[in-house]
Amino acid sequence: MTDRVVDITDLQVRRPAFAVEGVSLALPRGAVIGLVGPNGAGKTTVIRALLGLLVPESGEVEVLGHPAGAPPALARIGVVLDQPLAAPEWTVSSLDRRFAPFYPGWDGVRFGELLARLAVPRSQRVGELSRGQGVKLSLAVALAHAPELLILDEPSSGLDPASRRDVGDLIREFMLDPSHTVLFSTHITTDLETLADELVVLVDGRIEYHGGFPDVAEVFAMARGAGLPPVAPLMGLERSGQQWSALIRLSDSAAFGPEVVIDAASVDDIVIHLSAERRAVAA
Repeated sequence: MTDRVVDITDLQVRRPAFAVEGVSLALPRGAVIGLVGPNGAGKTTVIRALLGLLVPESGEVEVLGHPAGAPPALARIGVVLDQPLAAPEWTVSSLDRRFAPFYPGWDGVRFGELLARLAVPRSQRVGELSRGQGVKLSLAVALAHAPELLILDEPSSGLDPASRRDVGDLIREFMLDPSHTVLFSTHITTDLETLADELVVLVDGRIEYHGGFPDVAEVFAMARGAGLPPVAPLMGLERSGQQWSALIRLSDSAAFGPEVVIDAASVDDIVIHLSAERRAVAA
């Protein structure tokens, strides 16, 4: 058993509307990795590459010791995408027999327990489920075959607070096994605060930050002031009247005078300002 479950080396994916450029990423076993970035940053593209759902222009992607998309790897991955991986006319109860042949580790009893716990009606057709019920169904399917790697692509979008708590509780339970790993892509960054061990910030198809989630507070800060911004390293400078704000590296804070307020940076601050800085550099 290796210490890494995902190895991406110089991934290049180019499409007319966007591109993923030179992404290299190693995901350790036993960690929850938060993947964040603005719309169109390439998060879903990276996930699709991990699952072998697209062929990149160049680069290598290895998952659980196999090339991306290899059946031995897919059998050990649980996936929650923005839509259930099931035909809309299938009933929820029928998914037990439909998915079992594809997953050696499928546990029908566990699947039933998850449906009951998440209040997913077994008699309904998949296409009749609400957005939240569809996410919960996908999570039940993903966890019912004892995966080692759980990939979540925006699972909390559209969920009420109670449902988001249910999702978080299941992730915590899943991570009680130290051999498990979670890749959690989300726009709701507060969901990561009590879950994530590492943070990856993706902007315009490039990794702008990858490090420990608790370490973010020791890397970035927000600087705010009035009048002319100081001549110091600023990222994503924003102005509103006489006021300005920018993301800085905490190590640069000594370059600012007492008239500049230095505050902690949230994950949203980091995403917003790194995105603005990338656009400014590209302009």
